[in-house]
Amino acid sequence: MIFHMCARSNLLLRKEHLAVWRAWRPWKLQHSSGVCASSGPGPQDRSEDLSSVSPEKPLHTPVMLKEVLHFLDIQPGQVVLDMTFGGGGHSKAILNTVPGVTIVALDRDPTAVSLAQQLAEKHHARVKPVLGRFSELEALLSDLNIKPGGIDGVLLDAGCSSMQMDQAERGFSLSKDGPLDMRMDGERYPDMPCAADVVNTLDQQALASILAAYGEERHARKIASAIVEARRVSLITRTQQLASVVAGSFPTAVVHARKDRLHRPAHVATKTFQALRVLVNDELNELHAGLRAARDALRPGGRLCVVTFHSLEDRLVKRFLQGDDLSNLDQYHFSPRKQSARREKLVDEIRIRNPESVSWLPLRRKVIVPDKDDVQENPRGRSAKLRAAVKR
Repeated sequence: MIFHMCARSNLLLRKEHLAVWRAWRPWKLQHSSGVCASSGPGPQDRSEDLSSVSPEKPLHTPVMLKEVLHFLDIQPGQVVLDMTFGGGGHSKAILNTVPGVTIVALDRDPTAVSLAQQLAEKHHARVKPVLGRFSELEALLSDLNIKPGGIDGVLLDAGCSSMQMDQAERGFSLSKDGPLDMRMDGERYPDMPCAADVVNTLDQQALASILAAYGEERHARKIASAIVEARRVSLITRTQQLASVVAGSFPTAVVHARKDRLHRPAHVATKTFQALRVLVNDELNELHAGLRAARDALRPGGRLCVVTFHSLEDRLVKRFLQGDDLSNLDQYHFSPRKQSARREKLVDEIRIRNPESVSWLPLRRKVIVPDKDDVQENPRGRSAKLRAAVKR
């Protein structure tokens, strides 16, 4: 469950873990009819939504498509694992440009897998839809009779898909009012807490720790205090309700001061929403599990492309590809890196003396970011970062 991740990632949350869980269970039973139960249709109820969605209808513009195709360098007849199928933009491009390629289309979201199934009907045996999480990938590939080392290329597009953002009932979007849900699995796991459970259950200290750790929010204490005060009046169950609470904790001048990379106004609750989404979906531990599963699935010489959208994800991917021990994620992700220059030099010397200790050969030393034209065409991809490597 999500609070297990909190306990591993922060000393304060570790101490409060048992108390928080005991408080959440009876609260969930008392309020289930008014919070996540209204989060929208489950996987069996989405047929009406999907009836108007065709695999040919673009749900979003795939991020850095040209760069992904270039670095994956897929050859005819190869097997490619798309670990985050989403709306299928990358997979469709691969199918349309490489003859005879087979796509294993993985996603934890039942809606996305339904779209993959539609695509499979058109491309027959070339698309294999798979429902599950990164942490389940080893078993899922085994079910498809794909042995370790049987994959030629892997694409992992981390974070929330445009399709999820555009569905108000999923609770991911700041601009669309909906139930404060944020569960990427939909209702596959009814007992899994949603974002509303988190903001209405955790105490102020724990909320502040989550916002600081997973959202890198500088004003975490102020926002946590505002949330606790607001929920005393009424439960926070809607996305725009939470956004208003966060905005109300800042002076008007500050609310309108935040800008994105295009120098456009950015909502002050953006990092709060990121923190809740990362927590609810156990995203960082799942990303780490996915990277390890990708390493095991790829053949020597196989290629990996990972697209991330915030610094927590990118730091994790960078250190993983460098061969660092990520058994303690705190050191690399939950706060800016504090290692000294001397420690960096020693690590580099070890890698030089023993290059076989690193499983990856980077295809580009520096991180790859979208060019200006791509950002203008697809503003949602403005914060994307791509890292590409070959398995040794």
